[in-house]
Amino acid sequence: MKSKSKKIIKIATGVIIFFTLPSIILFGFLFFKYNEAIPTGIQGKKADALAYRMLEVLDYEAYKNTNYIEWTFNKRHHFEWKKNEGVCDVFWDEYRVSLNLNDYSLSKVYVHSFKKNGEMAEALINEAIKIFNNDSFWLVAPYKVFDEGAERRLVKLNNNEEALLVTYTFGGSTPGDSYLWLFDDAGKPKSFKMWTSLLPIDGLEATWSNWITTESGAQLPTFHKLLFIGIDMGVIKGTE
Repeated sequence: MKSKSKKIIKIATGVIIFFTLPSIILFGFLFFKYNEAIPTGIQGKKADALAYRMLEVLDYEAYKNTNYIEWTFNKRHHFEWKKNEGVCDVFWDEYRVSLNLNDYSLSKVYVHSFKKNGEMAEALINEAIKIFNNDSFWLVAPYKVFDEGAERRLVKLNNNEEALLVTYTFGGSTPGDSYLWLFDDAGKPKSFKMWTSLLPIDGLEATWSNWITTESGAQLPTFHKLLFIGIDMGVIKGTE
């Protein structure tokens, strides 16, 4: 009996090692290849000027006047954001949360179109907040460089190009995160590097690409690539 138990444990251990060892090796490779310390930069007028240039290239005024944005994050979460009302309907699985961004307590929760209250509704509101904060950031982050609590620093890269380091000191779901914006020759964001509490590797780079101009004139990205992972923003609609 003991021999049989030892054999089972040995097989189970072998299976665990078989499935986890490649993951450990892959993580170690990615960590040593991509992990980097957050760069130092200088706050002040030059950093702000670079941020304003990015906003000008992206037509911030058109974004500001965009009162409705609709998109689907990676085919998992759908959003109908009424910016002028401060409300975003967040859809996933069988849930819909009409998220009041000015006062979360006024949010409404539906499961299979039936309104819910109580602890379940509170839990789904909290989940919707996390989903919205993450997924909307992948859509409109360039327009948030002057949000309250955002610190901007000018960073000189090794090739002597300028980059913009933005740190969010408070707000959102993960305060303290930093993003280093990299630009193309026209001053448009082409990617950012991330130092966030959610990622185990510091300095990972994600592209900002396949930009479109919405009906309202706002410029928004439809695709990102992070390592070998694609993040699709779906069909984006933006109207005044």
